[in-house]
Amino acid sequence: MNTTSRKVSQPSLPESLFEKLFEFSPDAIVVTDANGRITEVSARVESSFGYSKSELLGQPIEILIPERFRPTHPHHRKEYVGQARVRPMGAGLELFGRRKDGSEFPADIMLGPVETSKGRVVLSVIRDLTEKRQAEEALRRMELEKSYLEEELGTASKFEDIIGESVKLKRILKHVETVAATDVTVLILGETGTGKEVIARAIHNLSPRNGRVIVKLNCAAIPTGLLESELFGHERGAFTGAIDRKIGRLELAHEGTLFLDEIGDLPLELQPKILRALQEKEFERIGSTQTIPVNVRLVAATNRDLTQMVADRQFRSDLYYRLRVFPITLPPLRERREDIPLLVRYFVDRHARRLSRKIESIDPETMRTLARWDWPGNIRELENFIERAVILSKGPVLRAPLAELAMPAEAPSAQDSTLEAKDREHILRVLRETKGKISGPQGAAAQLGLIRTTLNSKLKKLRIARKDYM
Repeated sequence: MNTTSRKVSQPSLPESLFEKLFEFSPDAIVVTDANGRITEVSARVESSFGYSKSELLGQPIEILIPERFRPTHPHHRKEYVGQARVRPMGAGLELFGRRKDGSEFPADIMLGPVETSKGRVVLSVIRDLTEKRQAEEALRRMELEKSYLEEELGTASKFEDIIGESVKLKRILKHVETVAATDVTVLILGETGTGKEVIARAIHNLSPRNGRVIVKLNCAAIPTGLLESELFGHERGAFTGAIDRKIGRLELAHEGTLFLDEIGDLPLELQPKILRALQEKEFERIGSTQTIPVNVRLVAATNRDLTQMVADRQFRSDLYYRLRVFPITLPPLRERREDIPLLVRYFVDRHARRLSRKIESIDPETMRTLARWDWPGNIRELENFIERAVILSKGPVLRAPLAELAMPAEAPSAQDSTLEAKDREHILRVLRETKGKISGPQGAAAQLGLIRTTLNSKLKKLRIARKDYM
């Protein structure tokens, strides 16, 4: 194509139309010459970028580009001038503008060569996408919140209400009622299966924040490499596989409650980051330098001995004391045996209705046996046991597999009478019943009411090898 034909193919605007375009365009318009120098700007540029017209005329276009892109931009600009063509908005590029104060904003930019009476210039039409991105993020946040709320409503809680009449439980509930009205951090301590999550939800529901969501993050259930992203979120391109911006659980819990379950499993490298977020009430997503303010009420829970972990340098002391503003220790089920009959009846009724079984009575001797058992897995183990019993019951009387709870015939030694020994024997019994299968709906972890990682930790702690149960 010769020079003449190339010139004819380029659009040519009358000066009056060109001026009106500047005057009425809702987008910022910047005109540059072949060397990338700014020759004209629209009035919208001043409100978008914070510069006056006199400050920009004669300056290189790079003045409006974030510093991290400036070294490579002249090369791209030179390539564009050599093969000038219209590049429409929405071309799929991640573009940003830089204001006079150094702040950045997401932008969509249309480029086009224009022939004028003074020669060819490059017209840049710059659209500020800040409001659009905020609207998209608000919509994404609403969808996530809706998802969490649906999960809360649709999740079959291990018990919909807190069941029991024991003195210890009533004392706990009094503490919950007292602290819920405040905004302080609560640390819930107790063995696995004692109902720590139920107490956390009760604190949220009784608090002034109950109009917002309670967002849960199980620190033991998410791989360490993904935990930071789940907690703080990330920007697009922050790491391999980050194809889009992600809102973290901390940001999603803004104005609500963040429940960090199994906080004793929070990696050491993340502990100062969550501590800073709690103290400063702000954080940054991974891959971003923008500080995001956040206002959350933190409730944490663990079955681990954090005091010992601090002594062993496995948990930061400053975070520990920040968490332990109002500790609540839940008693194991063996310390509130008078609640066991109430829980048994509750779970029998619940699972019988769910499984369409009609169970009208529980044998007194069965109830006494259930009340005498120590239940190492606490309420979660009791519910799983009752669910199995309901499944096995064909008539109106509950048929409980009490053989699972039978104590050894021989008198136990002093060592075997310890709770740890009972816990070990109970886990071994379940492992043998499941033929060594740990995970899955019919695995030992599910039967014991534990998550797989917790059961694996128990196996190591109790020194249970595969040869012990296979």
